[in-house]
Amino acid sequence: MATSAADVAVLVLYFGATLGVGSWLGRRQRDVSDYMVGHRDVPWWAILLSIVATETSTVTFLSIPGFAYARDLTWLQIAFGFVIGRFVICRWLLPGYFQGKLFTAYEVLGRRFGLPTRRVASLLFIVTRTLADGLRLYLTALVVQEVLGFDLPTSVGLVGLTTLAYTALGGMRAVIWTDVAQFVVYVAGGVAALVLILGRLPGGAAALLSTASAAGKLRTIDLTPSWTEPYGLWAGLVGGLFLNVGSHGADQLLVQRYFCARSQRDAARALWASGFVVLAQFALFLFIGTALWGYYAPLPSPPVDRPDRVFVHFIATDMPHGLTGLVLGAIFAAAMSTLSSSLNSSATAAVNDLYRPIGARAGPAHLLRVTRGLTVLFGVLQMGAALFAARLTESVVTNVLTIAGFTTGIVLGVFALGLLTRVGQRSALGGMAAGLAAVSLCAFATPLAWTWYSMVGSLGTVAGGVLSGRLWPEPAGPQ
Repeated sequence: MATSAADVAVLVLYFGATLGVGSWLGRRQRDVSDYMVGHRDVPWWAILLSIVATETSTVTFLSIPGFAYARDLTWLQIAFGFVIGRFVICRWLLPGYFQGKLFTAYEVLGRRFGLPTRRVASLLFIVTRTLADGLRLYLTALVVQEVLGFDLPTSVGLVGLTTLAYTALGGMRAVIWTDVAQFVVYVAGGVAALVLILGRLPGGAAALLSTASAAGKLRTIDLTPSWTEPYGLWAGLVGGLFLNVGSHGADQLLVQRYFCARSQRDAARALWASGFVVLAQFALFLFIGTALWGYYAPLPSPPVDRPDRVFVHFIATDMPHGLTGLVLGAIFAAAMSTLSSSLNSSATAAVNDLYRPIGARAGPAHLLRVTRGLTVLFGVLQMGAALFAARLTESVVTNVLTIAGFTTGIVLGVFALGLLTRVGQRSALGGMAAGLAAVSLCAFATPLAWTWYSMVGSLGTVAGGVLSGRLWPEPAGPQ
């Protein structure tokens, strides 16, 4: 793919502005409260956009259009489950995060069960998050490699070091405000691409809607009952609900944003409203795929061998210079918003759940240095995981990402044990082991669709914890 000077200028401007924001926001930073939770003084609308940007990665930006190009709009059924899940979080989980000034989701588990449960849950988050986002960095580096012609290590370094620099300098405040800017960039890039495609279609949007409807490309609801189809209505509503409650209600990556809000009410407003923004965003990406189907339909053969490459193919071959740079910037924005959040939340979890309990007398300046140092460490580990991913087959990469995704259900199950039962710490740890075994069995030994994994992990953890509590009764633990 050939890039023009205008495209390169747009990308340089984007990377430079991102670094500038991180440096500017970090210039007056003095303590870990500012670094981890922005002094709990971030407006709700910025948290809303940060939530949406964080759950949007390069994979989302490229693969969702590919889904609609190859199939239809039934992916939206999962987004419907995401909306419902957010209201469940606001009702049942969010209040617990505002009982005291917490820094991590797993402090709630420590208060209910004890320090070992808190540490295990935090370690599970840190390991899977580092691995999963290292692989996301690898997928983003492949785009850089194709666009700019760099080798893989240089491509990984460009995205990884830029993200690491502004995250380490500016902390969570920089993460959130760059998320806001990155949200604007990737949505603008998506809208610009859609307008360009529709403008080149004979008859425009009206003709596309007519032909796409006749071909079944606008189907949104699939009522076919199936445990193996991830894009049916019940898999989307129920599976999507469990997946969202796990990822947004029990995972430090997104829970940390709630701690930045000025009040529980502001956090709840940002969370439930983000569900509708995500729904609209997925609709945009899906309709881009539908438009690409109409654009390439007259060709005698498909332009790509895999649907998730169709958007990249369009960007590479059919976009005018300058606009190509904007859309490439949108791809990097989608990637960096997730990666920066991962670095900050991993460092926050490591300091508060693993380091602070053994170094309680450490002063604010010392904790700030440790947190920044761990941010750098996790950035290096993510880049290492990205370089190692080049040795894996594509199917292995997909499987590892799936494993990282379904661990959120296990932690959600521990939260459920704390809310709904009186079992103690030993039962909580036993439940986590049972949940991991259950979801691993389903993932590798059954054809169960991935949308159900979070539910299986949650229910397996609860069942294992309750059974353990009945077989080996123990005190409920710290409250």
